[in-house]
Amino acid sequence: MKTAIVTGGAGLIGSAICSSLIERGWDVAAFDLKAAEGPARAVRCDIGDEAAVARAFEGLPWDGLDLLVNNGGVANPVNGPLADLSLEDWRRTVDSHLTGAFLMTRAAIPRFRSPAAIVNMASTRAFMSEPETEAYAASKGALVALTHALAISLGPQVRVNAIAPGWISDDVDLRPVDRAQHPVGRVGRADDIAQAVLYLAEAGFVTGQVLTVDGGMTRKMIYAD
Repeated sequence: MKTAIVTGGAGLIGSAICSSLIERGWDVAAFDLKAAEGPARAVRCDIGDEAAVARAFEGLPWDGLDLLVNNGGVANPVNGPLADLSLEDWRRTVDSHLTGAFLMTRAAIPRFRSPAAIVNMASTRAFMSEPETEAYAASKGALVALTHALAISLGPQVRVNAIAPGWISDDVDLRPVDRAQHPVGRVGRADDIAQAVLYLAEAGFVTGQVLTVDGGMTRKMIYAD
């Protein structure tokens, strides 16, 4: 049976990834500060803490790992005015996304089978921004760079790719204008990202790439009326 770790496995996107993998016969461990619901193995872990990551890996029953999905991190992209952003809050965001991916990847390396795969969860915010999102944008941009660096360092045993989700929400009460911003006519759903993970987990000739899953929103030119 193939094995996978999904960080942030209790969240909206993480839980969808876990469910999709399990439906296809994978044994999945959901690493999160919160207890993940569902059939995944719930592993309580602060992925930005080196000792916590080591303990979490020691508790896994597997003799090998096929897939690591670095999806965990602070969900709110807004840090407020940069002049008021504390170093502690900056580090909290960066550690949850970037340092967490580093620590998880480093711990996974001796466990990876060949071939194996890593999927890092970047964001379209790595390429475009709203005001007062510096810590989140910097973290996601760094994940893009980490992705291609790891692809070169870990290949050919491990393929490493990233996904850049756009607007993802399972809220059915979104406004028509929210949907109209997307060329596909709707806001993204968590399952859209889960499907992208499934593809990258098996795409044997794809590595070092960033797959943007945003309904075409970042390709739409917007002019103020």
